[in-house]
Amino acid sequence: MLNRSSMLKLSLVVIVLAKALPMNSPAYGEIIQPNPLQRESFQERMRQQQEEQIQRTQEQMNETWLRQNLPQPQLQQQLRIQQQQFSQQQEELRRQQQLRLQQQDLTQQWQNFTRQQQLRIQQQQLRQDQQIRQQQELRLQQQRLQQQFRQQKNNL
Repeated sequence: MLNRSSMLKLSLVVIVLAKALPMNSPAYGEIIQPNPLQRESFQERMRQQQEEQIQRTQEQMNETWLRQNLPQPQLQQQLRIQQQQFSQQQEELRRQQQLRLQQQDLTQQWQNFTRQQQLRIQQQQLRQDQQIRQQQELRLQQQRLQQQFRQQKNNL
């Protein structure tokens, strides 16, 4: 039974291989020699394709050159619009820069003003401190004088 099932499997494999392999395959012992005419026609087709590709590339280059050197009205209009936009952007940048400079100037002025105010306040505080010291010294002198006067009065 094992023998019989092995034989059945083997014959199925042979049938499948016979259907799958083409008749002109080397497995059947036939080696197909390439046709020299087919080789030349293949090379000719490759050459033609290369020539066509070169021609298409040349045409594209010519079109590009024409577009760049002979602008169409639409392209000229588009170029003008882009130049205007660029000019507007530059002007806006200049305006913003000018505003920034003005703001920096105002900030500098405000800082200077603030410093001057602080200096005035400090000077005023110094004057007040000096006045207070002077007043204290005068009081002390008065007290000393009064005390000396009392002592002299007491001594008499």
